[in-house]
Order: sequence, then C-alpha cells, then structure tokens
Amino acid sequence: MTLIGMLHHRKDPNTVIKSYAYAVVAMAEGADFIYFTPKSVNFDNQTIEGYEYKNGSWQEKITPFPDVIYNTGSPEKLEVSKDIINHLKETIPFTTVSLGNKWVINERLIKGKEFSKYLIPAKVLKEWNDLTEFLNLYTDVVVKPMDGRKGQGIYFIKTCDKGFIVNKDSLDKTYTKNELKEFFYTLLEENTYIVQPYIISKTKSGLAFDFRLHAQKNGEGKWVITTIYPRIASDCTIVTNINNGGYTNYLVPFLNQEFSEEEAINIKRTLEYFTLALARHLDQLQMLEFSEVIDEIGIDVGLDENQKLWIYEVNWRPSCPQHFI
Repeated sequence: MTLIGMLHHRKDPNTVIKSYAYAVVAMAEGADFIYFTPKSVNFDNQTIEGYEYKNGSWQEKITPFPDVIYNTGSPEKLEVSKDIINHLKETIPFTTVSLGNKWVINERLIKGKEFSKYLIPAKVLKEWNDLTEFLNLYTDVVVKPMDGRKGQGIYFIKTCDKGFIVNKDSLDKTYTKNELKEFFYTLLEENTYIVQPYIISKTKSGLAFDFRLHAQKNGEGKWVITTIYPRIASDCTIVTNINNGGYTNYLVPFLNQEFSEEEAINIKRTLEYFTLALARHLDQLQMLEFSEVIDEIGIDVGLDENQKLWIYEVNWRPSCPQHFI
C-alpha cells in the first residue's frame, strides 16, 4: 500500500487544519498517511516517527520512509532543516514547490507576458513618495505585506476631505498627512509592504468579494479544477479571508444571485478557463526557470465593475477549501 508523508514545520497535526482533510482523502483512496516534521526523520534505520489519523484522533506511529512526500510547511521555517529535506529528496519524490512571494510571482508573470494584463499595478514601498504617488494616481489604495498570509496586515487607504481614512480589521481611523506619514514609516519598520490601487469588486449589497480558484494535477499529471468559490467580506472591511470574518458560498448560487443568467454563465466559463490556463502557464514558467513542476495552486481574483478579472494573489500552498473540511 502507498504511504503518503505530509511534511510540515509544526509538530502537532491538530494545529494544521488541512492535515485532517488530506488524511481522510488518503484513507478513502486506500493509501496510508503519516504526518511528520524533519526532526522526526531517522536516516539510520530509514523510519519516521510521525502521526497517523486513526479512530478519530492523531496517534503517534513509526513508519518506513513514505513513497511520496507532500511538502506543505513554511519554507522559511523549514530552512533550518534543509540538509534533512535535501537528503530525503535524493530518494523520495516531493510534491509542492515554492513559487516565491507576491512580488516574485508578479515579476514572473510580467516576464511571461501572457497573463501580465491581469496583474494589478504594484510597487514595493520604500519611501513616503512611493505611497503618495499611488494615492495621487488612484485615490484609494491597498497596502499589504509582501509575504502576508490569510489576509493579515492588509490596509485600505482612502483619500478624504480631512486627510486619509485607513481601514484595517473593519475599523476606520482618520489621519492627517503628517500622521499618515508617521504611521507609514512605523509599518516599514515591521515588514516589507507593497501598494496597489483598490479594485472595486462588490456584491449588490456593497460587500467586497473575490474568487478563489483552486487547481491540482490529477493522477495522470493533468491540471484539473479542484473547486472555484466566492469569498465575501464582512461589512466595513475589504478583506474576504475566512480568518478575518469573511465567508464563502457556492459558485453557481452566488453568480445567479449577483448577475443576470447570461452573465452568470459567461463568468463561470471564464473562471474555469482562467484557472486551468494560468495553472499551465505558471507550470511552464517554473519548468523553464527551475526545472520543477507545480502540482497545486490557488489563485485569488477580483471581478471589477466592467467584469474584468484581476489577479490579487497566487498561492502555491492554498488552504483546504472550507466546504471540503
């Protein structure tokens, strides 16, 4: 029987939501599944001291080396164990390769040209003038961490008569120009941020929404759509991520509610085509540059008032869809 290993930087699988989903799917497909960290690898006897999901809970178990390893931990946190990981890669196939952060992926898509027209203009924030340039051009902008995840650390900045309104976590705060400048430099001390114009993608009731496009390769190595679903933000925020109060819906009911019948059909077809086309394109770029293949990808896109698609973000370690958990 095939043994699938899930490599992660966290020791406890209970803290990794999708570990359960993958363990259950492996069981349904007739495969064994072991969750483990680099420190649990024993090269002397080629065993792993990890966890298997059995009888409703995670239980410790020692197994031989897996036949394949699903590489899903944080690259930064796994970096301290790169010697162990590289040693495993010499004999065991790994899935899931890093595509880099938001900026790296955008640069790659610009170079690839085919999907560059779907990219939102962006700039790495280094000086105050970088932010004011975008505010003068677009009035409403989004500032987010280059390495952000789960919708954390995102700021929506809007120009107003009194100065600027900054929204974060559903809370608005008004700043004068000098106050915003001081706040700006405080942010830059904490992290590296990028700025982009705000794309208006809202429901009829005025709530921000986007689409998560999730694709994976099947057993034949061909790209297939895992799921496509809308994510809707709660009131008073633009962040649609579930971890920040957003919620999901099923694609067809959402489209039927928000658009005409003809528009709903066309948007669904466009999203399906876009998902597979972008997955194949990034796969080709990864092979050309690094001789690596991609096996899973999550793409967040917005749909503006003219029904044009915009790429918000590309995730090479997408979270498990909520309705799959």
